[in-house]
Amino acid sequence: MPIERYAGDTINTTVSDANPHPQPAEPEFGESPRAGAPRIDEAIRRWRERLGLAQVDEGYAAQARYGACTTGLTRRIAAALRPASRQDVAPIIAIARDCAVPVYPISTGRNWGYGTALPVVDDCAILDLSCLTAIRAIDTDLGLFELEPGVTQGALADYLRTHNLPFMVPTTGAGPDASLLGNALERGYGITPIADHFAAVTRIEAVLADGRVYAPALSALGAELADHAFKWSVGPYLDGLFTQSNFGVVTAITLALARRPERVEAFYFSVADSVAFEAAVVAVRAILQELGAVAGSINLMNRHRVLAMTAPYDPTRLDSGGLLTDTAIAELGRRYRVEPWMGMGALYGPRQVVAAARRIVRRRLSGVASRLVFMTIPRARLLQRLSNRVLGAAHGTSALLAGVVASLDILEGRPNSVAHKLVYWRRADAPAAPDPARDGCGLIWYAPLVPFKPELAAAYVECCTAVLRDHGMEPLITLSTLSDRCLDSSVPILFDARKADEVERAHRCYGALVTAGLTLGIAPYRLHVGAMDRFVGAGETYWDVVGQLKRAIDPDDILSPGRYAPPLRNRSATGPK
Repeated sequence: MPIERYAGDTINTTVSDANPHPQPAEPEFGESPRAGAPRIDEAIRRWRERLGLAQVDEGYAAQARYGACTTGLTRRIAAALRPASRQDVAPIIAIARDCAVPVYPISTGRNWGYGTALPVVDDCAILDLSCLTAIRAIDTDLGLFELEPGVTQGALADYLRTHNLPFMVPTTGAGPDASLLGNALERGYGITPIADHFAAVTRIEAVLADGRVYAPALSALGAELADHAFKWSVGPYLDGLFTQSNFGVVTAITLALARRPERVEAFYFSVADSVAFEAAVVAVRAILQELGAVAGSINLMNRHRVLAMTAPYDPTRLDSGGLLTDTAIAELGRRYRVEPWMGMGALYGPRQVVAAARRIVRRRLSGVASRLVFMTIPRARLLQRLSNRVLGAAHGTSALLAGVVASLDILEGRPNSVAHKLVYWRRADAPAAPDPARDGCGLIWYAPLVPFKPELAAAYVECCTAVLRDHGMEPLITLSTLSDRCLDSSVPILFDARKADEVERAHRCYGALVTAGLTLGIAPYRLHVGAMDRFVGAGETYWDVVGQLKRAIDPDDILSPGRYAPPLRNRSATGPK
């Protein structure tokens, strides 16, 4: 699929980009906008004069193109802008300030489960940066690359392959059409060697609300390469302010890529029952403590989660609560060889190092895992071909091996769309080119942080499972290692976004999960757009400081109002909370 311009491309955008009118003088950066209500018509006219007619949608067209969301939420969208270069961003913001129209930047609009392309509040203009697709090699010896917001996992993979560069894409389950910059700014993570994706960001460039371009201090001192190579620069560290915030429009990041090692070897293990789950958590923690960077992130997935990505959903085998029966889950587990818990990780490094690490993994999982298999891409593909030939592609073992091959690609830094099967699990009409928002798939991610304590992880799983079942949701639970100190859990709440009652139930479930998690000291690290007002607390020192920074940097609340910050004006948000 080409670089994303969002799924609504059937809207007519054939009007010429020619600009026969001279540009009006823009307000000086730093000036306050004229008082009064937002003047959206004037803003649209001036944006079109700057960008061209085809690059600016009015409200109806913007709503049609950007209004669908997997969360089932709705927002009034005032307009949408698609600049072709970084140089367009500052003038766009100047017009927004002058006309008092807030803008909401997105990278590719595929923030599925967290808001897709929706603003936090109504009446924003979407600032779609997906056309900003430049990749600049800062230094290929050091593995430093500057990426614009529209650079996707797939685009970077193509770039590295075309230029024969030995680096890995920091892949996620979001797939090849998702923005790398957007994921890093949300402090996302993956399972390649640099699991914490913001940790790999060494430099940020952003346009502020007053039109100035922010960059760290070292380049201005003449140390440009050092500016890209050293994350912390000199003086107060400010780059972090642009993650999970609304302090600026980030137009580029420098990403340090992990070099492709001599050997990548995945390991898969099974845990036969929930009693052994705590021992598995201890073993995984010990593996990370002993192996450090040799071991990438390790995932622990319950049987429900694995089956949702490998086995077809059977709506004829539901209990009175609308969930798959225990008998159905057990039978599917036997057919697809999926135990109550499955683990997946990878070892990265020279052959001798990986061989030594393999022995440590075996020792740590001995007596804990009921089955442990080490796998490489060539071996997995050979087994898949043999299984398809002997058992047929539809057999459970063949399906499981197909999933193994896909997961190995991701572990080796090659993006794919295998995780999209999860979103379509309960749908019989999964398309060849998936777009969950367009297709009415309901997805909300509950993503809490779980300290790496076995008894706490077990209590969390029990609590989370109970809440999901109480709300008629299949308990699909993954625990991923962020370090040897903390896990992140990713729990998809799946529903039909086209049905109002299911949307309401899904949001009630999310709220109940948050409440139940907080009783255990467990809270989300990332929020969907409808949940931010619940967490942005007035009167708390932290959020007071965030508000003070916002007022200092963007006193007119022009950039992404309400996004991880107290809104400075009263603006509405629609849809269930």
